Order: sequence, then structure tokens, then C-alpha cells
Amino acid sequence: MAPRKNFRNQAKKEVKPAAVVNKNGVKAEATVAASGGGFSGTKIFTWFMVLALLGVWSSVAVVWFDLVDYDNVIAERAKEFRFNFSEVLQGKLSAYDADGDGDFDVEDAKVLLGLKERPVSVLLREAKEESAVKEPDAVPPPDDDVDGSQNTDVESEIQAAVPLPPISDDFIPDDSRDEATHPYEDENNAIDTKGELVEKAQPQQTVEESKQYNDQPGSLETKETEAESVPEPEADVEPEVESVPELKENAEDQPKDKLQEKPKKKKPKLLNKFEKTIKMEIDAAEKLRKKGKVEEAVRAFETLVLQYPQSPRCRYGKALAEDGLAEKMLSNDMLQKAIGTYKEASELPNATPDLIKATLKKRAERQQFLGRMRGALATLEKLVQIFPEDVALKNDLGVAHLLIGDNKGAKRIYEEVLATAPSDGFAKVHYGFILKSENKIAESIPFLRDGLESGHPGTDDGRFYFHLGDALQRMGDDSAYKWYERGHLRGHFASVWQRSLYNVDGLKAQPWWTPKDTGYMDLVKTLERNWRIIRDEAQSVMDKTTGLFVPEEENLREKGEWGQFTLWQQGKKAGEACRSVPKTCGLLERYPEATGCKRGQIKFSVMQPGTHVWPHTGPTNCRLRMHLGLVIPKTGCKIRCTNDTRAWEEGKVLIFDDSFEHEVWQDADSYRLIFIVDVWHPELTQYQRQTLSSI
Repeated sequence: MAPRKNFRNQAKKEVKPAAVVNKNGVKAEATVAASGGGFSGTKIFTWFMVLALLGVWSSVAVVWFDLVDYDNVIAERAKEFRFNFSEVLQGKLSAYDADGDGDFDVEDAKVLLGLKERPVSVLLREAKEESAVKEPDAVPPPDDDVDGSQNTDVESEIQAAVPLPPISDDFIPDDSRDEATHPYEDENNAIDTKGELVEKAQPQQTVEESKQYNDQPGSLETKETEAESVPEPEADVEPEVESVPELKENAEDQPKDKLQEKPKKKKPKLLNKFEKTIKMEIDAAEKLRKKGKVEEAVRAFETLVLQYPQSPRCRYGKALAEDGLAEKMLSNDMLQKAIGTYKEASELPNATPDLIKATLKKRAERQQFLGRMRGALATLEKLVQIFPEDVALKNDLGVAHLLIGDNKGAKRIYEEVLATAPSDGFAKVHYGFILKSENKIAESIPFLRDGLESGHPGTDDGRFYFHLGDALQRMGDDSAYKWYERGHLRGHFASVWQRSLYNVDGLKAQPWWTPKDTGYMDLVKTLERNWRIIRDEAQSVMDKTTGLFVPEEENLREKGEWGQFTLWQQGKKAGEACRSVPKTCGLLERYPEATGCKRGQIKFSVMQPGTHVWPHTGPTNCRLRMHLGLVIPKTGCKIRCTNDTRAWEEGKVLIFDDSFEHEVWQDADSYRLIFIVDVWHPELTQYQRQTLSSI
């Protein structure tokens, strides 16, 4: 379309205005041929285009007292609209009617220029029109399963909980909790020592946390992996199909149609009888949500809820839209509102069973995300009461018990599941984990192994490979390394030796380090120059009456006595511990690579004769561990990391990466005393050190 000034120049050259009275008695402009007063079709068309497209613009040329250049508006909209001369004569400029009032005026201009939001009624109308457009060969769904194109989308939300991206520090959970009391954390949340959700480090890759067990047999921890964005399926995606079961007979013996037959998953029925009559309106609002227009989707569903307050599907759609808006806004309040709306939808009369299940599952998932574990437990208990035959829901309930540290409750749930579904792999691996946490090592092995071999959803997880291998090692079974290898090949471990689960990709990985390798030469020199001061302070508080040295509680010992006195934990001072050893703490104050290491500790470690520590790995590759020898017997004390065994020396620092398998023996005649200082891996950036979650 030519610029407006060109239209005006052309009009001045070719026509002279003449007053004409039309049949309604209204004066209008008419074009007269410059050459003799005749009218040509081309000039009539040109003049009416000028009237329609320029005269209207001049009548609304001011918006909020500012002149507006409507040329750009016209040019953009013209790309989407093909003019028909008869429609122009009839005033049909609906392509420019942005506010739905039937004409083009200043309010339409505001919408087109982004100065005003498009009304919900228009959005719904456009979405409905778009939903009504079908492929030529499209076949509508059968009457008894009417949920249209949205079936596939909501089915995916029921079948698998897709984790949201990490929420920033706006998202605060209700209750404070730490990994000792709540070790089976939600896979989306890193928790600092105050119980606040904190944003994951996203240095060179997006980092997300998923449930993982650490090397403590009785606790579950999280693993950092590169987060992949999991988009929701488009509205017209084909329904998922289950894999074809193994055919017992030879392929040649099977009928051709049987070989091609693939059982389809049953679509959830989310619409009740009445809601089928308003399906187009629900689909139109759902279309907005699927396109990411969550604010508009919330308004659209709010309108539907006002119109149809007894519709569970409208209320569920509103909850999903609020959930999406909470993610976009990083808002606890909005997410809590969605949780409440999920509850409302599930309690409305005439809600279909599938909708009740979908709604309460989403509610429990979002409660867990906010750290409201007991609320999620109550929601899942309600689900199991409504659907007592659903094994998957019982499995989820077992996990909810683990999330609040109730291993006994989880054990009872999984025993019930295995009584009715003895081959359920998910229940087996979790039951095996619980047995191992109870130190029932031999009993845990068959459950962990059978569960992993089942290949059932939720079993291919690094924590289960970790604990099966660990249990086998403790039983003296070398097949442990077969499972470690399998876990490595599945992408759960960096290598057979390096089996940490809180990892940042790309960090230099080697079992033993020199001070020069680390770049922390100043810290090492300070420790070695002052080792006697550190030793004397440690010995002064070693008396058992002080109660400062406590037994190792991670169940890593096969036998013997191993005590520890912690000064810093997760980058913070451990209570008043430094009051007892002020000189030692004073030496470390100026080394933030150690005192600020949120994924490590600073502590004294004393080990008595006859002690053996099982082979194990630390939880993260984000730290290195320094051992300063304080009191070292001449023989009998050694440490192995991978296949390299070394001994401590008094006044010297040993540095190793404890994410690699290591093992300790104390077979001397007297105690061994060392000072342990964890430091950040030297290749972590300052941003990563500040934003990585604590361990």
C-alpha cells in the first residue's frame, strides 16, 4: 500500500471535489474526471479507497492528544486483509475492528497500537473461529469422548508431571526444612539453610535439580543436570501410544492387521454432559493458554467460570491458566491461588473421575513445589481414597511420605503395592531403598536389582544404581561395578569411579590434585605453616566430656569409631563451634573459597584404631577436599581414591576430589587426627559459587 502522502498527491492531480447529495440527504465527495467529467471504474475505486482508508483515519488522528501515524497500522493490518471493493462500499472494515464494537474508531486504534488490551470477548471469538477451522479430512471425536483437541494436552499433564523451570527467590515455601529432616526433596527446588527456594545456578548451561540419593544410605538428595525445556504438546498432536507388547509367536504367523495394531492410551474424559454443549468456548480459552497467552487465558476462564460456576472443566482450565501465570510472574501468591482453584474444581458436583484425578494430581505437585509436603500428602491420600485400585497413585503417596521423612509410612505403602502388584518396578526400587536405609543391606539388593531390571517408569534413576552398587560392594560382590557401569552408560554418573549426583558439567575431573592445580596455594601454605596451632586447639577439645566430637552419622563405617567436630557447614559457621577453637577459625576467615563453600564442610576428624570406612563417593563434583595431617601414626593409616592409595603426613595437605570413589583404613595402634577443609572447585565461576544450592 502506498504511503498516505502519495494518495493525497494523486488525488490533487486527478480530481476536483464536488458536493453531492446522496439518497440519505448527506453531502459526500465525488470524483470528476479531469478530462471531461466522466467517471471511470478505476478512478471510482481509487476515490472510494481514499474515502474509506484516509477519511476514517483523519477522524481519529489524535489519541490521548498525540498525533498518531496510522500508516504503519494500516500497512501491518493490510498484510492480513484483502480488500473487496463492494465490502469497502458497505463499510465492512472488520479487519480493523479490534475492540469488537463493529466499527473502526479511536478505541480500535489504541488496541492496534498496543495502548489498550484486546477485550476477552474478542479473544474468545477469534480463538473459537480458529478452533473451528479443521483440516479437510479431520474426523471429529466420538460423542462419548468429547474433549476435542484438548484431550491430548491434558492427558500429558495427567500422565507425567512436567517440572517447571526453577522459580527465583520470589517463591518462598511455608515451612523451613533442611536435608536432614526432609532428604527426599522436590525435584525443582534447591533449598538453602533458611528453607527458602533459591534460583539455581545457570552459568553456562541451564541447571535444574532432580531427585537423587546421595551416598548416605538413609537419605535422598538431588542431582543437577542440564535442564531440557519440555514443551507441552500442540493441541492437534496425535495421542500417545504405548509400545507394542512382545509377540510370542513369529512375525510370519501373525495376521498383518495384528502386527500393525498399536494399542492407544485411553483419553481422559474431562467434560461432563453439560460441558459438551459449551465445548467450543472451553476450547477457545484453552487455545489461549496453549499459545502461552496466560494473562488472556486467565481472563477468558474467569469469564467462563462466572457464566458457568458449576462447570468443573472451566474451573480446572482457570487453575491451569493461573498455574502458568504463576510461573511467568514467579509469584507464590498466584501459585497458591491456582492450588485453591484446583481444589474447587475437584469438589464441584458432576466432575468426571478423570478430571478429579488430573486436578488433584496437579494440586499435589504444586503443593510439593511450594514445600507444603504435608498438604501434598493429604491431597494424595484423598486421591488414593477415591481411586483405591490405582497403583500409580499409591506409589506417589509413598514418595510423599518419603518427602516428609516418614520412611515407615512409605514402607507400609510400598508393601501394600507389592502385595497386589508384585512386579511393580517403581515400588520395588523405593522399597529396596528403604530397606537399605534401615541397614538391611542383603534384603535390599533383590528389590533394587529387580526394580531396575523392570525398566518401569521412574526406575531409571542414578540414585537406585548408586545404592544397588553400594549394597553389593558392602556384601563383597564385585558385580557392583557392572551396575555402576550401567548407570554411567545411562548418563547418571560421570564415570564408573566418579558417581556424585550433584554435578556441574564440564569441570576438570581427576581424583588427586596438587596445591598448584587448585590455585589455592595461599590457603595451603597457611594451613601447613600453622598446623601445630590447629592441632593443639583440636586436641584441647577432644575430651569426650566436651561433647564437641560426635560420631559419624552417615552409616559409612563397616567397623570402628569415627568422630567429627564441624566448624563450618554449607558455607556458614556451625553454631558457636569457633568459640572453642578461635585461632583455627581466625586463620580461615580470609579464605572464602573454603568458608563460603556451600557444598562442603570444615571440620576435625578423629579415627580410632580398627576403623574401616566403606568405599563411597561424595555428593558433588563442585568441591575439592583438603586433608591436613595433625596426628598421624607411622603405619596403618591410608586412604584410597580410585585405584591410587596414599598416606597422610603431619603438617602436610593432601587434596582429592571426593566425588570419586574413596576408602579409608585405620589399622594403627593410636588415633589418627586430621583437619578437613572443603573448597570450591577452582573452575566454578563466582556467579556459580553464589547461586548453586547448598549441600
